[in-house]
Amino acid sequence: MNATLVLLKKNGGYKTFPLAGNVTVIGRRDDCDLRIPLPTISRRHCQLSLNNSAVELRDLGSRGGTFVNDKKLEDQTTTVRAGDYIRIGPLTFVCQIDGKPEKIVPRKKEAPKAAAKPKPTPKPKPQKAPADDSGSRLGEDLSDLDVSDSFINLDESDSDMEDLKKA
Repeated sequence: MNATLVLLKKNGGYKTFPLAGNVTVIGRRDDCDLRIPLPTISRRHCQLSLNNSAVELRDLGSRGGTFVNDKKLEDQTTTVRAGDYIRIGPLTFVCQIDGKPEKIVPRKKEAPKAAAKPKPTPKPKPQKAPADDSGSRLGEDLSDLDVSDSFINLDESDSDMEDLKKA
């Protein structure tokens, strides 16, 4: 049996990776059989095993998970069939066994079951200013500031301050 992983590229192209041995470890480490140097890929992410009649895939405790046809592997080994989609991190592969499927196509995304209308975003309501005690709170918050060396010195006789009081 000949098995190949076909990497689907975003531009519509693809790249093939023949599985040469009986066991292929995929991950980020240098000693992996198929090395994917991306931070979202675990050091030893998953393992493909070739038997005489089947290809089996097992997640090796990866942080991001391994998916077959959008179903996450949960601590078990699963049999991969020709044409199955394997997602590892941001990459999607198609499993090709003995030349099948002959034509490699990107996975079709399922259409949403019911097209829900987006809800309008509510406009924020203007908030009322707190009662007169807000000034006292502000004064309390600033009471420990030392402004003696301040560049600007405002006092009540300043004309700008008088304009503010009139408003």
